[in-house]
Amino acid sequence: MARKDDVFKAALSGKRIPVLTLDSKWHQLFTQAKPDRRIRRLEEKLNDLLKRQGKANTEVKEIRKLKKRLMQEIVENAQEASVENDGKAQKKAEDNKRLIGDCNKKIDAYEDELLSLPREIDDVNMDLMLATMDVCYDRLKANEAEITEIARWAAQVKEELKEKLVRKQEMESMNQGLYSYMHDIFGADVIDIFDMKYKKDNGKKD
Repeated sequence: MARKDDVFKAALSGKRIPVLTLDSKWHQLFTQAKPDRRIRRLEEKLNDLLKRQGKANTEVKEIRKLKKRLMQEIVENAQEASVENDGKAQKKAEDNKRLIGDCNKKIDAYEDELLSLPREIDDVNMDLMLATMDVCYDRLKANEAEITEIARWAAQVKEELKEKLVRKQEMESMNQGLYSYMHDIFGADVIDIFDMKYKKDNGKKD
């Protein structure tokens, strides 16, 4: 396995590999019929990473929307809080500032995750590609062996069929000869004597 992986890695060097679990043809060939356990495990791992990436992107967008709304509220309430010395408005502004701080922390955390996820996705996708190539290699070898066996069997059957057809023609010719000989001696009564219905000369049945 290690030697094959080295060969496969060398073949993949410099190649742009698509995300396999997003490829419908890959699914058709490798997951819909007798999926390999290693492929199934890596497929699930890669899908989990893609889900995390999608969720992180969505969360960042939503948090930024919330942050923008909170900042807008601070601007709108700032004049009211300072001019009228409105304690409620001041409390609202302080809460919004705290929430903005929370938003910034969450955005930083998600952005850190989004920086590391592409590398993780590429690594798992590469492992999945190597597993796919390994399964592909084994299936090709197994299929070739079976194709060779079927071809050998078909050739043998074809030869046997040819021999059987020749033998059939020989026996039909022999029966016609036997019938003709007996017909010459017994005439039409040969049909009743031998319970046969060969026509003289052409070998066809009545």
